[in-house]
Amino acid sequence: MNQITALPVSVQAFGLLVLSNIFMTFAWYGHLKHQAGQAWWVAALVSWGIALFEYLLQVPGNRIGYAGGLSLAQLKIGQEVITLSVFVVFAAVYMGEPLKLDYLWAGLCLVGAVYFIFRN
Repeated sequence: MNQITALPVSVQAFGLLVLSNIFMTFAWYGHLKHQAGQAWWVAALVSWGIALFEYLLQVPGNRIGYAGGLSLAQLKIGQEVITLSVFVVFAAVYMGEPLKLDYLWAGLCLVGAVYFIFRN
């Protein structure tokens, strides 16, 4: 049996979505750290190249989740939680932005969204 298929569907789906979101965050915001003297179209081409890897992980993640019984809304809300989680780490570690209490409040709002979308 393949190792990845032994994992629960939610772990497979959201694991791929976490990895895809790391690529997406770098594609969308990574160029801002190095924008001085760089033409915008160079940043766009590099971002598109990075985004390819994001899609190579995001599409199967969503397909696995949806085929495995996760609803479209569950996948989307889960993706938003992942997006904020990855972004906070990216902003603090890679971009050197200070952590703000607002990240916690936004995260708590998403926890509420997760509760409502995943409850039976």
